[in-house]
This record gives sequence, C-alpha cells and structure tokens, in this order.
Amino acid sequence: MADDDDKFWYNLVTRQVERGMQSPAVDRAGPFDTAEEAARAPEIIEERARKWREDDRAEDDWRTGGEAGIEG
Repeated sequence: MADDDDKFWYNLVTRQVERGMQSPAVDRAGPFDTAEEAARAPEIIEERARKWREDDRAEDDWRTGGEAGIEG
C-alpha cells in the first residue's frame, strides 16, 4: 500500500522506529502517524493488552454470573 510508505513502524526486533514498511511484517508494529507515536509502541501494545485482559475477565465474570443465575 502506498499510503503505508508515509507511516511509521516500530521494529520489534531492533526496537527502532522505521519509516515505511522496511522490515518483515512479523517484526514490526504499526502503522503509526508519527515517529513519536511509533516510539511509544511498546507502551501502546501493553496498554491494549491490559485492556483486552480486563475485557476478557469482565466477559468471563458476566458469563459465570449469567450461568449461575439461569441454573439457580
């Protein structure tokens, strides 16, 4: 994609910010609009992972509570 050539990526192996798709897809996170945002990729990834874990726990709690209510 030509649009991605203007974006920034975070290389998960070298821990460097790259402009455009220089590295293999498996080695990069992004795209990001700015180099500064790409540099924060590890933080952003951790924030999103934490949110997904919280959402999963909340969904599991809801299912457990819902099933107990139906059975009881």
